[in-house]
Amino acid sequence: MSTLEEQIDIDAPVLAAWEQLHRVHEYPQFVDGVRSAHPHGRNLAHLGVRFGSADREVDTEITDRGRGRVMSWRTLDGIPLRGTFALLPLDARHTRLQIRVEYDPEAVHEAFGGPRGFAQAGAIERTVRGDLKHFRELVEARVSSAGTHP
Repeated sequence: MSTLEEQIDIDAPVLAAWEQLHRVHEYPQFVDGVRSAHPHGRNLAHLGVRFGSADREVDTEITDRGRGRVMSWRTLDGIPLRGTFALLPLDARHTRLQIRVEYDPEAVHEAFGGPRGFAQAGAIERTVRGDLKHFRELVEARVSSAGTHP
């Protein structure tokens, strides 16, 4: 398994970021490749995903722990992926989002094609960084439009 860890600071309270992580139906707005997302059951989500020219349907399990500041997820079928989001309040109006993603490089290549080795790791890293930036923009825009943050 390979592991990727990234983080980003968000100009929003931790609760605003936490609530956004739980809006599964909005994942296509900030997760590259997710075309559709629907929660089902208490801790499950169904995702329609596209990487390159490959379309896949993926079921995931989402679990919360850490008193409202850590969310873990894992795929239940298809390519084995898992990850964790940790939200750390920097102060009352700023949050650090840390993400950890674990994946099997060979399984990613078999399922979606594309590069291998360092090129694959670089592509995944760029995608995750882009997703984090989109997430930050979405949370900050929502907080700004709600007037809860200067």
